This record gives sequence, structure tokens and C-alpha cells, in this order.
Amino acid sequence: MQELKQSYQDAYSAWQTQLQSLHRVLLDGERLEPPRLKALLYREALMKERYDRARRALLGLAEEE
Repeated sequence: MQELKQSYQDAYSAWQTQLQSLHRVLLDGERLEPPRLKALLYREALMKERYDRARRALLGLAEEE
């Protein structure tokens, strides 16, 4: 169970880091060149998926197929 908790915390932290970067662009007006913005969006989406998987595992829910 401790491993599931740590995995969840790590995934949440990584997602929040990417989300904060995305919010600086979307909400605070930070400018990025299109390739860097695309990479940021991709990283945020990957970290969100990782967080969702860790959350489901922590809650004991089966993986979606």
C-alpha cells in the first residue's frame, strides 16, 4: 500500500508541475514558441494520464481497457 501511495504522490506532484507551467502560459500570458507549447501540452497530458492511473490504482479500481 505504501508503494501505491508514493506512486500517487509522485504522479500528482509531476502533473501539478506541468499544470503550473501550462497555467503560466494560458492564464499569466507567458509566451512560448509553438514547438515548446506543443511539448508542454504533451507533457501535461502525459503526466495527467500517469496521475489518473496512479489514482485508480490507489482507489483499487481496474484499469480501463
